[in-house]
Amino acid sequence: MNPLYAAMPTTIFETMSARARASGAINLGQGFPDSGWPDDVLDTAAAALRHGYNQYPPMSGTPELRAAIAAHYAHHQGVTLDPASEITVTSGATEALAAALLALIDRGDEVVLFQPLYDAYLPLVLRAGGVPRLVRLSPPHWQFDAAALAHAFTPRTKVVLINNPLNPSASTFDRASLELLAGFVAERGAVLIADEVWEHVVFDGARHVSVLEIPALRDCSVKIGSAGKIFALTGWKVGWMCAAPHLTSVLARAHQFLTFTTPPNLQAGVAMGLGKDKGWFAAMRAGFQRSRDRLAAGLVAGGYTLLPSAGTWFMSIDLAASGIPHDDVTAADRLLAAGVATIPNSAFYAEDAVTTTLRLCFAKADATLDAAIAKMVAALPGLRG
Repeated sequence: MNPLYAAMPTTIFETMSARARASGAINLGQGFPDSGWPDDVLDTAAAALRHGYNQYPPMSGTPELRAAIAAHYAHHQGVTLDPASEITVTSGATEALAAALLALIDRGDEVVLFQPLYDAYLPLVLRAGGVPRLVRLSPPHWQFDAAALAHAFTPRTKVVLINNPLNPSASTFDRASLELLAGFVAERGAVLIADEVWEHVVFDGARHVSVLEIPALRDCSVKIGSAGKIFALTGWKVGWMCAAPHLTSVLARAHQFLTFTTPPNLQAGVAMGLGKDKGWFAAMRAGFQRSRDRLAAGLVAGGYTLLPSAGTWFMSIDLAASGIPHDDVTAADRLLAAGVATIPNSAFYAEDAVTTTLRLCFAKADATLDAAIAKMVAALPGLRG
């Protein structure tokens, strides 16, 4: 067996979800929503399944979806993309990440990663033969600076991988941060892979800034998007890579020998959804922001202290500020015993983990959130002991 996978433990998501099922606990751990998907997108995909084309679609994606992706980003982010040469449709964002890393990394190349990091990043980098160089981000704002980048970048830096907005910290990198990063990328002649799957799930009137909007990054970046996150359809696994033609030609070859294609009926549904007007996306954000605020208000009133949540479906408890003297794994275990599953953020670090924050998913029905709040507030005195 490949030693990387043979030695790999079960993911924290699978572990906590399995424990939640076994115990009957409310699952605020794994990030999947209870609602929020658009019925017309489902109807379009269902009709395409019954009456459309069900054989291999083009390897790079159906022309309709690639055109819809290009039009969507022109409309929402002012980014001009050629559907024929700059867009590749993938079977989810994780496949896009795998294809991009396999295409861009040769054995021994260094890859700059920011931790806490989504759990797929490090295994994919290692399997591609890359050498990780980790930048540690810390609460409450989870930002990097020039000194941290200077320490991570070396003459062997080939790829940089960021997640913006960042899961699990629910923070974002603004234009100034991306421009700072662009200077280091340009100096090393590196390629930036930007996992932007949460691009439409940003709150409080903020606007997501894509790496493709930064002139210095336009031709040396790979933007990854996800219909699952945009439309709350995580099981569909429809994603895409957007990059300049010289990068796309190589990315597409890697994709070709991973999944080759993505179900055409799902591509039809996503193409329809991406053409929705800005009002639909604003309402979607408002709905998740309302859920964020409902969970936050109940927990704060009950004595918890929370970190800011600028995007994604997540927020984090500041354990120390909440008077909880335990590390995040212990706190997660105790909350699970009280009937609520969470995720310890230390699971998202490869080294030097922050162990004082606990992640919650608020993309749940009001009744689920209210029940979780009641259990967590009742458990707080015991957590403090």
